[in-house]
Amino acid sequence: MPRAEHYLSEYKSMWLFTMFDLPVDTKRARRDYSRFRNLLLDNGFTQMQYSVYARFCGSEEIAETYKRAIETKLPPDGYVRLLAVTDRQFGKMQSFHGKRRAGNESAPSQLLLF
Repeated sequence: MPRAEHYLSEYKSMWLFTMFDLPVDTKRARRDYSRFRNLLLDNGFTQMQYSVYARFCGSEEIAETYKRAIETKLPPDGYVRLLAVTDRQFGKMQSFHGKRRAGNESAPSQLLLF
């Protein structure tokens, strides 16, 4: 049986949020927007809301790797914010669809190799 330290901790696992407001008023701006959005999708981010994407990271170090990757590909204009929260904090988020409570996304299942 695997030891307990091999399991992901909800205090050490992170969710990395990328929130952005990019211009789309010119052909070039729309191209930059598409490239940035595709960068996020290609790196495993999921759209949470319009211009809000999130990705589960097993540790803070992994989250930092994705932050650096995004920083190197920032579009020339607009605003981008990166926010990392623990899986525990993410689980406390309240989500609503209309007036109904909606469930939060779950962390991906851990692959166990032995």
